[in-house]
Amino acid sequence: MSPHPDSRAVAERAMADLTNVLTRTSDHRVLNVQCRHAHHLAAVYDTPAGLVYRATTGPHAHGSKDYVDTAHDGAGHRRMFTDLLEPGPLVVDEVPAWCDCGLWSLSRADLLARTRDGGGTVHLP
Repeated sequence: MSPHPDSRAVAERAMADLTNVLTRTSDHRVLNVQCRHAHHLAAVYDTPAGLVYRATTGPHAHGSKDYVDTAHDGAGHRRMFTDLLEPGPLVVDEVPAWCDCGLWSLSRADLLARTRDGGGTVHLP
C-alpha cells in the first residue's frame, strides 16, 4: 500500500510539475539505483510534495539509439511506477523496479537511508 490513498497521484503530479517548469527532472534527482551491470533501475527525486520514487517496470529502451522489442501491434510492457517514498503506517516497504536482469524489489527504508547519507548512485549486488 501507499503512504496514503492518493500518494501515487500526488507523486505523479509532483513529477509532472517538475517537467512543466523550465528545469530538467535530473536537476531534482537525489538518488540513482543501478544493478551490478549498470542498468538503471530507479531514481528518487526531491519535489515540493516530498521525495518521489520512480521506476520503469517493464522492458524499455536505454538510450536514443536503443529500441525495445515490441509486439507487432506496437503494445509495449513498459509501466512507470511513481510513488511518494516516505513510509506510512500501512505501507509495504518494497517498491518495484525492473532492468534487463529482471524484476527487482527495493526497500523504501534503504532508499530513504541512502538519500539521508547524501544520495548519489547506488550499485546493487
